[in-house]
Amino acid sequence: MKSNQGRCSYRNPDGWSCDQPCGESGLCYWHDPNVDKSNDNVRQQVEEWAAAGKPLDGFQLARTNLTDLNLVNRGSKVGFKCRNADFYRADLTDAHFFGLDLRGSSLMKSKLVCANLHCAKLDDCNLLGADLSRARLENIEWGDCLKQEKEAKRAFKDSNKDKALSLCQEVEEVCRNVRKQCEKQGLFETAGAFFKKEMRFRRYQMPLMSMNRWVSKIVDLFCGYGESPIRVVTFSICLILTCAIAYFILDTTAANPIYADVTGWKFYALEFMNALYFSVVTFTTLGYGDISPVGVARFIAAFEAFFGSFTMALFVVVFVKKMTR
Repeated sequence: MKSNQGRCSYRNPDGWSCDQPCGESGLCYWHDPNVDKSNDNVRQQVEEWAAAGKPLDGFQLARTNLTDLNLVNRGSKVGFKCRNADFYRADLTDAHFFGLDLRGSSLMKSKLVCANLHCAKLDDCNLLGADLSRARLENIEWGDCLKQEKEAKRAFKDSNKDKALSLCQEVEEVCRNVRKQCEKQGLFETAGAFFKKEMRFRRYQMPLMSMNRWVSKIVDLFCGYGESPIRVVTFSICLILTCAIAYFILDTTAANPIYADVTGWKFYALEFMNALYFSVVTFTTLGYGDISPVGVARFIAAFEAFFGSFTMALFVVVFVKKMTR
């Protein structure tokens, strides 16, 4: 135990322990959040630390001037580790973060103008207020959740509504910021993913039983806010099959059998195919007139025709939006 006295108490997620001398807080200059480094020129020292093979995990670099900081691990496919670091309001203009592992770090209100974040890992990062103007954002590992997103879900689970709503606003702001920058750079797939998340967290801020929230939810289910054509196709297939089953049960196509002399299970199989054909014709509003619904089936056919015309128009809009970017 004596050998550890006077050494920094910081230990990273991999078990690495910092060997720097500590202050009264038990943490060294780099890991102590109470040490003001805003007036210190630390860029070269940070680069030398990384070049020495030591992780930058937990570094407290709030408000520092790190313009043109180079943390690219040249000659290696694995980037330097800089997890759970604090870059709050740091000036990272023209920084080189290619492949850098920034998981869990805070880039809140940092200046990342023209920074290279290509292939960086930003899972669980705090990007609130970060200036990403002209930053390179290709192939970034964004992860499944933003930092505020995880906290918002936890707050909802704990029934802390005020905190959850505040965090939802932050998620919406972060997603809008990233989406706009991705759209400017032609990264439309990434922009679309953040747009869907932006709209969902805007929905979570609406009153639970409000009409706007229900409409937003329906739009999300139907087409993912215009970003998921496959959802429109899936809904169409489900509607066609559901209506086909209804027509089959109601004997809608009994007067127009495919093969009148077929009996047994083959007859029912062919009748279902006949009902499926009628459902497709009705959904697409072709209306050949070879099969006419009677009774309750007429209302089902009218319902299907209405939603069919609406769904096909929706699919065209969503598909064209995706393909013409």
